[in-house]
Amino acid sequence: MSLPSAFPAASRDQLDALRAELSSARRLRGPALPFGVPMLDDRLAAQGLDGAGLHEIAAASSRLGDDAAASLFAAGIAARFADQGNFTVLWALSRFDLYAPGLEQVGLAPSQLLYAQGRNDQEVLAVAEDALRDGSLACVIAEVKAADMTATRRLQLATSDGKTPMLLYRRHRARDHCPLTQNSSAMTRWRIGCLPSLPLPHPGVGRSRWSVELVRQRGGNPFSLDLDACDDKGCLAHPALSADRAIASAGKASRVA
Repeated sequence: MSLPSAFPAASRDQLDALRAELSSARRLRGPALPFGVPMLDDRLAAQGLDGAGLHEIAAASSRLGDDAAASLFAAGIAARFADQGNFTVLWALSRFDLYAPGLEQVGLAPSQLLYAQGRNDQEVLAVAEDALRDGSLACVIAEVKAADMTATRRLQLATSDGKTPMLLYRRHRARDHCPLTQNSSAMTRWRIGCLPSLPLPHPGVGRSRWSVELVRQRGGNPFSLDLDACDDKGCLAHPALSADRAIASAGKASRVA
């Protein structure tokens, strides 16, 4: 794009600086990690989660089931980032109550995890920022009760510097108050809740289902989907696709028998 000669020199310099800043930002953006669910990835501006960005997660309510779903949603994402070749995930928190077998069921094994415990949110955020800038981790997860705009801006800059994805779990929410109403520099903001499992054609317990709501994303629109919970690889699935696979597997097994 060429500027008319009537534009003052200051405007040209500002535009050149803006172009350089945008070019630098594009270089710093990490590769996007797709969810592998077309109806989800197609609605994301980056066709997945930016590998050098800050992403926020919160439970849909103060119920323990929603809290567990949000934790497992974060763990599943971290597991898939770890499977890309760097196998270590840092989980920073101030109150240790994670259930290792549950994390392993969504693909995040104990051997892939480092834990860091701080006395308060400030210490947890400081540990997360240092870990992000180091650049040697597959993913960093931090659980905090609150993080203001300054804190999230620092985390976003640290993710860019270290080219490491950051999952900020705004946990311990107060009743009827969603922490995602606060301003943030996050690239995506997710709200996760539990749903009843779909009925099975035979006795048994169906796969867990979640309400996955993207409250905000840069360069895209919010949306909400009902999806099957993470499997042992950390992957979500659409219930209809899961049912099709189950029917196909059952048919194949009957033919073999």
